[in-house]
Amino acid sequence: MEALKDTKRLAFARYAWGLLIYTLGVIVWGAYVRATGSGDGCGQHWPTCQGAILPQIDKVKTFIEFSHRITSGLDLVGVILLFFWGRRVFSKDHPAYFGATLTLWVMVVETIAGGGLVLFQLVAYNDSVARVIIMAVHLLITLTLLASMALTAYWASGGPALRLRNQGAVGWALGLAVLAFFTLAASGAITALADTLFRAPSFWEGVKQDLSPTAHFLIRLRVLHPLIAASVGIYILLMAGVVGRLRPSARVRQAGTLMVVLFAVQIIIGLWNMFSNAPVSLQMLHLFSADVVWIVFVLFAAAALSGGIQAAEQTAVHQPAPREGGSRASVHHYIALTKPRIISLLLFTALAGLFIAAGGWPGWKLLLVVLLGGYASAGAANTINMVIDRDIDARMERTRMRPTVQNYVASADALKFAFILSAFAFLVLWWGANLLAATLSLAGMMHYVLIYTLYLKRRSWSNIVIGGAAGAFPPLVGWSAVTGDLNLLAWYLFAIVFFWTPVHFWALALLIKDDYARAGVPMLPVVHGDRVTVVQIALYAVLTAIISTMPLVLGQAGWIYAVSAGLLNLVLLAQSLLLFLQPERPQARRLFFYSMSYLALLFLAMAVDRSIFF
Repeated sequence: MEALKDTKRLAFARYAWGLLIYTLGVIVWGAYVRATGSGDGCGQHWPTCQGAILPQIDKVKTFIEFSHRITSGLDLVGVILLFFWGRRVFSKDHPAYFGATLTLWVMVVETIAGGGLVLFQLVAYNDSVARVIIMAVHLLITLTLLASMALTAYWASGGPALRLRNQGAVGWALGLAVLAFFTLAASGAITALADTLFRAPSFWEGVKQDLSPTAHFLIRLRVLHPLIAASVGIYILLMAGVVGRLRPSARVRQAGTLMVVLFAVQIIIGLWNMFSNAPVSLQMLHLFSADVVWIVFVLFAAAALSGGIQAAEQTAVHQPAPREGGSRASVHHYIALTKPRIISLLLFTALAGLFIAAGGWPGWKLLLVVLLGGYASAGAANTINMVIDRDIDARMERTRMRPTVQNYVASADALKFAFILSAFAFLVLWWGANLLAATLSLAGMMHYVLIYTLYLKRRSWSNIVIGGAAGAFPPLVGWSAVTGDLNLLAWYLFAIVFFWTPVHFWALALLIKDDYARAGVPMLPVVHGDRVTVVQIALYAVLTAIISTMPLVLGQAGWIYAVSAGLLNLVLLAQSLLLFLQPERPQARRLFFYSMSYLALLFLAMAVDRSIFF
């Protein structure tokens, strides 16, 4: 009897997966209907075509639209069969029973939405705001349909049910990912419509259209899609890394890896589509790949949400014993999670980038936006770092009193706080500055969490060289907040911080190398000793001095910066030379503290210089 049930469930699961694949084909064919302007091929008639069940097909667009009606109708029949079959095979408390029911309801809404587009003539070459809104909503319903179908097939194949309660930060991270995917899908629908209605003869002509202040609102909106795609991609990388750490199962790891790889492929297809001037075939491939990424994300989320918070997080992060008396988190503890003292220098370089780009006072609005957004973004990265590195921090004298180590703030609460901060940072920078600034801020956070904290810190002594690039993003954020782009001077600001970071951090590492050795962190002094470290510091000090002169070579700075940079670099090189000759802690301490003043004064000098001369 049980074997018969298993056979029926297996047959249902195969059918559910097959129906999902068929639905993908229907959706892609719908993109062809839109891209060829064939949405009015059946006139203003629905569900009939040209007022008849079997119309006279005398036009190509009528054939295209009618074929889409037929395939969509068959899909509806398939979902109805899925619904009744699921009710017979599974009990009411089985998740596949719920999935089949949800799929039917969503399919009904999807069908009505598609019919509404035809009945209200929001098809073919209609360029109204109403069409934009309905198309975006229609696409979001389509994503919901694909999600319900994928979950039904997943559950029918033996996948565990979701546990939506007690998911902590994983729930927040996945919820933000859903919003990110929906935002990306809506912007993609707008861009696809603009490509259909306002096709440019070439890529560069399209760029001119996009930048024209008199262009149609659809053309101006499509510029946002590539930046939104980059932002969502960065967040997906960040989310996949954090969720994979907190839910370290084989299913989560495999789905997360596949999702990231497919998203990268999707970005490549999107760029190909953009530079090829959006041919119909690439538009269809782009939509298909986007839907596949979404389905894999749904399966990734299902695997992550099949377990509770406690076991998963205790596996992923070493939990210290709770403090006696059950201490409660205060505002002070949450502020401490953001590492305010470390953030201060990052914020200074971001604000300096703001003044450098503006050539003077940038205005109160941009100042406050970059200040708030920059602090929130860096604070989110530092908070995630504290959660991931609790085991390391507990073994280091310098960090053993951090709120996560002392259990003032639970890991789940800290990560919730971090994701709220990251969402706030992105939104405030987008609203108050522009999408590029918001994306760069998110990229810096992703680099710090994924590249430095999760991948390099415990594996390689070069962790601070590569991972330290995260600290070089703030000047780019400040610059782009003013200009909306990045020129060569902006990248030199990035390079100055990038080459300065090893000088600053390895000087600190010399001071606390015993801490790092005890925690098992392979910092350069621990792995190769003091002599190699001071040689590397001297090398990077020379590189920093050379890079800092490039704004003068470009003619982007005047005599105030020239004199300041010359004096600051002389002291930096002298301090590095003294440390090379006398590699002892007092000299390392002097270089460490001077390096902070060096960077702040160098950026201040350039800001003052450009405010006066540019």
